[in-house]
Amino acid sequence: MVRVMSEDPIDRSGLRPRFWERYTLDELTSSEWEALCDGCGKCCLLKLEDEDTGDVAYTSIACRLLDLKSRRCGQYALRRQLVQGCVIVRPDNLDEIASWMPRTCAYRLLFEGKGLEDWHPLNSGTPLSVEDAGIAPRFALTPEYDVEEDDFEDYVLNQQV
Repeated sequence: MVRVMSEDPIDRSGLRPRFWERYTLDELTSSEWEALCDGCGKCCLLKLEDEDTGDVAYTSIACRLLDLKSRRCGQYALRRQLVQGCVIVRPDNLDEIASWMPRTCAYRLLFEGKGLEDWHPLNSGTPLSVEDAGIAPRFALTPEYDVEEDDFEDYVLNQQV
């Protein structure tokens, strides 16, 4: 198995012990909030919404800012300014966006009153557990700039994300 990263790019030091079990999402510090991200990169896959049904389909097209090797945003601090439509996950918008977030996403799980998975880096102690558990995308990702917008539907995934 090829490992993408050896170090956790998210600073998970100095956090309150098991904060995700002890505090509400509104009570988390900004460091704790960021530490909830498991680093799978699925939220940065382009999604298509059916205007009639509201159903959301994931594609294998990666946002133009996603670093395909690290599965991290290459311009995290500027993402909202650089990508129109980029949604920043916050406690006050989870009720609107949780339904289209990955089923394994910590933000979604906690919002739904569930716990973090055993493979989550906060439980496992390593960011590599996301790959070991098969949560990180194992399919080829196509950079957004390589696909014409009219062809996005050709990249819809048939598998659950």
